[in-house]
This record gives sequence, structure tokens and C-alpha cells, in this order.
Amino acid sequence: MRVVLVGLGAVGVRAARQLISVDDVEVLTVVHRKPERVATLVEALGAHDKVRVVEGNAAHPGSELDGHDVAVLAFDAPMRPAAAAAVERGLHVVATGDEPTRVHSLLSLDAEARQRGVVVAAGVCLAPGISCVLAAHGAASLDMVEEVHVASVGTGGPQCARRHHSAMSSIAVDWRDGAWSRHPAGSGRELVWFPEPVGGADCYRGALVDPWLLVPAFPGVRRVTARLGATRRDRMTAWMPMLRPPHPEGTVGAVRAEVRGWSGGLPAERILGAAARPALGAGTVAAQTASWAVAGRLRRAGAGGLAELVGAPGVFLAELGTRGVHTEIFEGSTTARDAVSDVTGGAA
Repeated sequence: MRVVLVGLGAVGVRAARQLISVDDVEVLTVVHRKPERVATLVEALGAHDKVRVVEGNAAHPGSELDGHDVAVLAFDAPMRPAAAAAVERGLHVVATGDEPTRVHSLLSLDAEARQRGVVVAAGVCLAPGISCVLAAHGAASLDMVEEVHVASVGTGGPQCARRHHSAMSSIAVDWRDGAWSRHPAGSGRELVWFPEPVGGADCYRGALVDPWLLVPAFPGVRRVTARLGATRRDRMTAWMPMLRPPHPEGTVGAVRAEVRGWSGGLPAERILGAAARPALGAGTVAAQTASWAVAGRLRRAGAGGLAELVGAPGVFLAELGTRGVHTEIFEGSTTARDAVSDVTGGAA
């Protein structure tokens, strides 16, 4: 497998670290135009004979893509031009961004990707991304899915922190009874319990792309919502520029997916979660998605989120566990700190 990685932020560096640990990866080509980022990569990886560094325009790569099987896009700019160039050359694409307009632009490549038999995996982060796979795994044991609710807390690198800030000052969308409903960001406060060490956190609506990726994966679903962890200060300052520069990388974050429906003629719900540093979680899931795409283990060609593309979510999550990102099933009351067990069946 020959991989081209475009972008060397917090997520890109961690994706590179995961990719070079994969036995099937023969070459990892890193496209950059900032020497200081290459120094960060070298410090993180050390000398490695799989890694090749080339200078290029991240937003508009050209010949740098030739001769590769998959492109992992992990930069903060509109990704459609780079994704379209990769699809045109017959490469699979894994895109880590979660900005709604950029994700929608990637989904518009669906027809061309299907025609060329390649995958464009959009929104491959902690949330969306891992949260989408959690929802798919929870739904797998239900006969019918009526509701999907996801929530996340924490930020990865600086650009992720800026996205969190802007998400609290825009318009949020929920899916209800076959139509989209619009709400002000920062509304819909809900106390959500995440896996330890995060625990409980107040979460609110935000300008999040998660519902747009989840609805197509669950035909007939009645409600889909997404919430984002935020403090009172986050909500009060969302309309202003960030008051201080974001940290290079955030602390531990978490995601939770709650799926409600019917099983054996009775109401049922499945609640799953994961805790990880967001940049680490995003880089890990991006690397694994790239490996699955090249190996033909994803459900179909075309553009979509991981809830649609991952046909064996339990296996996907189990493999993430071997990479250090463990997921848990919540058991018991959903209104208190629940007992949890490992999604693979072992003790948490």
C-alpha cells in the first residue's frame, strides 16, 4: 500500500505515526510546504525508510499523488480540489476535516468516485468519525433504528479549537420526522456522561456536520441530533474572536453515541463511547480507514461518512482498540455514571 499524506498538523503527524506502523504500507509520501512542520514530523517519527517528504501545495496537489493507492487529507483548507485530483487519478481519499461546508463539498464527489471505483471517506475524525462507527455498531443489534444521538467533548490541534469556537456561533441542524430543523447554536443544553476520565459534561447544539453523515446511514430514522461539549465561557464568547491562542493539542476528549429503536418487538437502546486525545483518535481512525479502503474492506465505493462505509463496525472498533483507541458499551441507567464494558467483550 502506497499512501500520500497531505497536511502535518496535530492530526497529520499522528496519522503518519499510525501509518508507518502498518506492515502493508510500503511508502508514505508526505506533501508539505512548511519546513518547520517537517521538523515536527522527523522528531515524532525519527529516521524511517518508509517515509518520503516532498514539497508541494497541500490544497492543490498534482503529480505528488501519482503512483499511490490512497490520499489522507489532514490540512485546514477546502479539500475538494485535492480530493477531486486524487479521485481522478484513481486514489481512495480519507479526509479528516469536520467543517460542514467542506464535508458537503467532498460528498458531492460521490458519483465520480463510484464511477472510478474508489472511496471518499469524509469527516474522519473523533466526531464525526469514531462516533459514526459507534452509532453503526449500536444499530447493528437492533431490528429498527428510530433515533441516533451523538455527542463529543474536547479539541485536537489549534484548527480544531477554532472550529469548536465557530460552531457555537452559527446555526445547528437536527433531523426530525423526515425534515431538517434549524436551531441556534448553544441551545439544547444536555448533561452527557462520557467514558472516564471525562465523565459528565454539558453539551449543546452546534454547527456540526454529524447529522448530515448519519441520516443516510439509517434509512427511516426519525431523529438524529449532535451535541458539543462547551462551558459557559465558550457560549458567551462564541461571537467574538478567540480571546487567547489555542494550545498545540488539547487534553483527553470523548465521544458518545446513543441509538434507540426496537429489538425483538421491544423498545431498546444501545449506548457506546470512547475517550482519547482528539488528534490521536482522528489520526488513528484516518490511518485505519485508509488501510481498509485499499484492502477493499469498506462497504462500497463513493463518498460518505464512516457510518455508511464501514460494513463491519464491531471489527473496525476492535482493530482501533489494538491501536490504543478503546471503545466502551454503557450498561445500566443512562442518567447516571454508568457501568461500562469493553466493546470487544472484555472488562473496561
